[in-house]
Amino acid sequence: MAADPIVIDSADDPRISEFRDIRERDLTGRENRFIAEGTVVLRMLAEAHAAGGGFSAEKILLLRNRVDGVQPILERFPAGVPVYVAKADVLDSVVGFHLHRGVLALGRRDDRGEAALFDALPERALVLVGCGISNHDNAGSMFRNAAAFRADAVLLDETCCDPLYRKALRVSVGSVLSVPHRRGGKALDLLLALAERGFAIWTLSPHGKTDIRAIPAAARMALVVGTEGEGLPETLLARFQSARIPQADELDSLNAATATGIALFSMASAIGRI
Repeated sequence: MAADPIVIDSADDPRISEFRDIRERDLTGRENRFIAEGTVVLRMLAEAHAAGGGFSAEKILLLRNRVDGVQPILERFPAGVPVYVAKADVLDSVVGFHLHRGVLALGRRDDRGEAALFDALPERALVLVGCGISNHDNAGSMFRNAAAFRADAVLLDETCCDPLYRKALRVSVGSVLSVPHRRGGKALDLLLALAERGFAIWTLSPHGKTDIRAIPAAARMALVVGTEGEGLPETLLARFQSARIPQADELDSLNAATATGIALFSMASAIGRI
């Protein structure tokens, strides 16, 4: 159970310095630390911390009147995680804007290697691969889709944004903390590593050769999604199988989040995941 709340009366209190001006200085990428915002994400962080899923909480900062409402979640954190509380004016001064949710936590991500994630994939697996996903809303939505359709992992190439950026984490409703993932490396290298492990790789494009509904089931499947506008590089589309989502001729594509959801639903259905 988390420790008793500690009252913070000043925005300059050094004990909560990591939360100061979070909009301007997001902690993602700094020593594997990140900011979790909102009740749902706090609950997911508590679950990940308890399960030893590669994430842990360092400290929590709450609006004073939110403590009772999140008490069941706080009880899931170990006593060593300090909980700080502050009035609205103090909290707003700390974070640099009006934080109407009133719930923040500082989390840490364990630095686990890519090979460990590959080795942990089951014999029957569904993996989502992102290439050039730079929009944090799309990144968060893709993780939410991956969780909804029971994907085993998400792999992001080095050109993707960090899904633990505060907004992406919030949009994912905490799914970034529950779906195993790694970010880094070149997209082609990631896909070749999956191919070597027996994955049927399907790139998604408005001009893909195969209707997404006609993709045959396989024990191991990977869906590859690119950024809006440019889509996936031609080098990847030419090297691997391509699929499309049929749609009206008047539109050239769906946004990355919607397209990912439809495609994952179709592939998960094909292999009996849902």
